[in-house]
Amino acid sequence: MVLGLTSFAADGLALGLAAISPVIGQASVSTIAQSITQPITQLRKAAFEATRAGQFDLAETQWSALIDQLPTEAAVWSNRGNVRVRQNNLTGAIADYTQAIALAPREADPYLNRGAVLEAIGEWQRAMDDYNQVLSLNPDDPAAYNNRGNAEAGIGEWELAIADYQAAINLQPSFSLAYGNYALALYQVGDTPKAIQIMKSLVRKHPSFADMRAALTAALWEQGQGGEAESNWVAVVGLDSRYKDLNWVKNVRRWPPAMVSALEHFLTL
Repeated sequence: MVLGLTSFAADGLALGLAAISPVIGQASVSTIAQSITQPITQLRKAAFEATRAGQFDLAETQWSALIDQLPTEAAVWSNRGNVRVRQNNLTGAIADYTQAIALAPREADPYLNRGAVLEAIGEWQRAMDDYNQVLSLNPDDPAAYNNRGNAEAGIGEWELAIADYQAAINLQPSFSLAYGNYALALYQVGDTPKAIQIMKSLVRKHPSFADMRAALTAALWEQGQGGEAESNWVAVVGLDSRYKDLNWVKNVRRWPPAMVSALEHFLTL
């Protein structure tokens, strides 16, 4: 959730590449939950297991049952929100994160996750407000910087986006999603050599990084390096065929306009 790569890797979600906080663990329970009965303990365990197994319909039912019994525990609301994102029920996810925030306003994760969903539906300013709240609670959160960069890119503020991607990378040098977003933003502002350098580095380190292989394909094609571009494209199609769909790349993955144009030139050769 994104774009950039929003730190919220959710299937079916319009991602930037965005970062989302994962399911809140069993340590994130309230005092009330610590005195729960054994059946609730078992239900909680089952909800985690279903979520991790990708059984999202079942997981939502289980998290809902936990909410019925633990309505003041923020973690269960947030976890149901995560499951709803996976089901592309974004309105329901926003409502769950909002309730989690109301119950635990000093917890950063629900703001990050709600921001990623708002970003996915193009609510750029509201997303940035949530990311700003995360950073007020945790100034060293790389995911919040990455995701705020995605929202800034969504309104065409490329220099601000680049600064935030750099901040994310400085805080977490291994943050490949932020590096990918950084490369795309650099390409958008015309720093093509540096963008291609980063793309090549990411592909070398992460051969299955389809987004960067697709971007590298387009960038190399524009530079007249057709052979290397086509070689990368073969890998892209094997990894993720959605990159053949310009509408998906533009409106779901949300590449920058210059990058979309470059890919269009390659696809319409």
